[in-house]
Amino acid sequence: MTFSATRLFPLLLMLALAGLTFWLELMVREEDGLRQSARRHDPDYIVDRLMHTRFNAQGAAESVLAAERMLHYPDDDSTDLVAPRLVQTKANQPRVTVTAGRATLSQDGEELFLYDNVLVVREAGAGRPEARMRTSYLQVARAQSVLRTDRDVVITEADRVLSGRGMEYN
Repeated sequence: MTFSATRLFPLLLMLALAGLTFWLELMVREEDGLRQSARRHDPDYIVDRLMHTRFNAQGAAESVLAAERMLHYPDDDSTDLVAPRLVQTKANQPRVTVTAGRATLSQDGEELFLYDNVLVVREAGAGRPEARMRTSYLQVARAQSVLRTDRDVVITEADRVLSGRGMEYN
């Protein structure tokens, strides 16, 4: 049995196409592996010693958000803060300082969700003593200056202590 070039050409062409198909399949699988790693929850940027100041229409500082570290994650566009500190100063109102162990910032930056040993300190003013509020979770709507929690909270003011579940402070 002899093989001529005209008989071998279709067989070689089929083998070359099969090899090319196998190679393309391998390349596509490797790209899928890369895409899966891009979907991991890894930060795309990290900022140390963050400080963000918001000014009112008159140019006075209205709130200052500081954190030891900020991490942004591209997979869900979330932002985490380590050791956040929020100071709100409004005209004719006592300064309010909020600290926590960690926080998450909403995508538009208007809401802050604080966790782990949250402490709110309202400075003394207008005949009222300093007030301290402790909880494990707090939601802050920065534009409206509203603080909310649905967890246990302990409020201390002078020699009075109030404890309960849930709070909304404006």
